[in-house]
Amino acid sequence: MEQWSNETIVDFRRTLLAWYDAKGRDLPWRHGRNPYHTWISEVMLQQTQVQTVIPYYENFIATFPTVADLAQAPEATLLKAWQGLGYYSRARNLQRAAQQLVTDYHGQWPETATELEDLIGVGPYTASAIASIAFDQVVPAVDGNAFRVFSRLLMIDADIAKPKTRQLFTDIIQPIVDPKRPGAFNQAIMDLGSSYMTAKNPDPEHSPVRRFDASYHAGRVLDFPVKTKAPRPKLIPYYGLIVHSPAGYLLVQRGSQEMLSGYWSFPLVKQADLRDEKHADEATEEMDLATLQEKWARENQLTLTLQPLGGRQVSHTYTHQRWQVKLLVAELTTTPTLDFLPGRWVTADQVTALPLPKVQEKMMARYEQHVGHAVFKEN
Repeated sequence: MEQWSNETIVDFRRTLLAWYDAKGRDLPWRHGRNPYHTWISEVMLQQTQVQTVIPYYENFIATFPTVADLAQAPEATLLKAWQGLGYYSRARNLQRAAQQLVTDYHGQWPETATELEDLIGVGPYTASAIASIAFDQVVPAVDGNAFRVFSRLLMIDADIAKPKTRQLFTDIIQPIVDPKRPGAFNQAIMDLGSSYMTAKNPDPEHSPVRRFDASYHAGRVLDFPVKTKAPRPKLIPYYGLIVHSPAGYLLVQRGSQEMLSGYWSFPLVKQADLRDEKHADEATEEMDLATLQEKWARENQLTLTLQPLGGRQVSHTYTHQRWQVKLLVAELTTTPTLDFLPGRWVTADQVTALPLPKVQEKMMARYEQHVGHAVFKEN
């Protein structure tokens, strides 16, 4: 790893910030230094591209203009505003932290990264981003962009998949952060990592900091950052039940202990829950359907005749899981009561008014493709 002199650090700051002032991205959360706006944007940007986030951010701020508005928002309104962004625990943690700010901090933001980490769901990176951008705290915001940029600039070969590596990078970057403009410095690193120093197809030849880039001069740009591969997401087969009656479609709300808690979807049943573990490999789809129909009649007092939809299955990947959903359809001529099932009958034109996870949107799209026309109207 190359060590920079004080003169090099000063030169790097000047070069980086001159480029940022001229070419930095014009993003809605960069208009002013509101910690609330910075916080919302940084949480949304976790695992999500900037261009995807912009309309969500603008709608979210319009719906919840202040921390107090977010703190007191109904859960359904919150989840609907977050719908499509995924990683839904982020939305709940945002609201819990907003309630914490209102109740415990009386609406006053803590201003240091250490204090900000006391907020629910706020980790080291988000805390440092808020502290530097909104409060001029001289701290590095170490995220994927910072890992990539500085590992290439300094040829740092520490494995960024290991938790202890974050502190190593923090210690290395800390003296490089511009003490007069720490927020702009961190945002410039973000922009550099998303332009000339991307993970794939970088353009170090035209980078504004090319002369500081040790990996470029060594011809080893793509060797950095060093990162061990994460294990593949676990495949979990499901059956998705599209049950239609004269009153509409059956939707159930995900429970508080389940993934996608609070969101609504067609009933989802894990294939594994229908099979004896000892004889799982011997089971067939026909056996699963028979077991499923018997199980629903017994547990939910709902008699179904399920038919496979046919065609490709619905697939959706989460961080550690990949759901593969086989769709089954049941057409009912009467509308049963749902005394034994935490669900409701929802008319086709009202389904999209509910907060729906991405996997539900995919199931609806697959169903509409099968029937050949739009079924679920956008509200």
